[in-house]
Amino acid sequence: MTAALGDGLAGWLMLAAAAFVAGGVNAIAGGGTILTFPVLGAILPPTPGRLVAANATSTLGLWPASAVAAWVSRDVRGDLPRWSRWLVVPSLVGGVVGTLLVLCLPPEWFDRMVPWLILLAAVLFSAQPRLATWVHGGGEASGPRIAAACVLQLLVGIYGGYFGAGMGILMIAMLGLLGLGDIHRLNAVKNSLATAINGIAAAVFTAGAVLGGHEISWPHAAVMAACSVAGSLVASRLAAKLPAARLRSLVAIIGFTLAGYYFWRQWQS
Repeated sequence: MTAALGDGLAGWLMLAAAAFVAGGVNAIAGGGTILTFPVLGAILPPTPGRLVAANATSTLGLWPASAVAAWVSRDVRGDLPRWSRWLVVPSLVGGVVGTLLVLCLPPEWFDRMVPWLILLAAVLFSAQPRLATWVHGGGEASGPRIAAACVLQLLVGIYGGYFGAGMGILMIAMLGLLGLGDIHRLNAVKNSLATAINGIAAAVFTAGAVLGGHEISWPHAAVMAACSVAGSLVASRLAAKLPAARLRSLVAIIGFTLAGYYFWRQWQS
C-alpha cells in the first residue's frame, strides 16, 4: 500500500517524530498508539480499510520499541515470584482475541468504551499505593487474587490487541495491586507483558496481510520501528534515573491526558 501524503517529506517526518515520541511514551507508561494512529490515518490513502490498516501498521511499527524497553529493564524484573510468569498466557490469548475483533467487528463498538477504560486505569493507578496496602496487606498474593489478575490481564490483552492506547497504565494499575514492587519494577513487568501482547497482535495482523483481505503499509511500519526504538531507548534510560514519585506522577498525567483526549474526541463526534 502506498500513501499519498506519506510519499511527501512532511508526512514521513510527521510519522517519524510521532513514532519516536510514542516509543518513549510506551516505555514509561503506554499510550503511544494515540500519537501514531492519527498520523497514519491522515497519511494513508482514503480507502475503506484505511483505519484498520493504520491500526495494523501502528502495532507492527511500535512492537520493536516494546521489545527494546523490555530488554533494557530486564534486570529490574529479577526475583519476581514464579506465579507472575503465568500472566504471559492470558496476555497472548487476549492479544489474539483482540486483534481478531479489530479485523471482524465495527470499530465504533469498542471506541465508546476507550475513554472510560483509560480514565478507570488512571484513577486506579493514582490510588494504587493505598489500594495495594489495603488489598495486599504486605503478604504473598493469594490464589484467588492471582486468578483474578489473570482474568484482568486477559481483558487487558484483548484491549491491547484491539487498540491498546493506555494498555500500559491498565497493567501497571493491576500489577500494583499484586504487590510486585515499586513503580520501576511494575514498569519493567508491564514492558515485558506489553511485548507479548503487541508481538502476538503484530503476528496476527501480518498473517492477515499475507493471506489477503487486510493491509499493512510496510514502508511506514519500517520507519516507525526505527524511530520508536530510538525513542524507547532514550525514555527507558531516563525513566530508570527518575525518582519513583516523579515517574508515578508522570504516568498518572499521561493517563488522565489520554482519557481527556478520548472523551473530547467522542464528544466531537
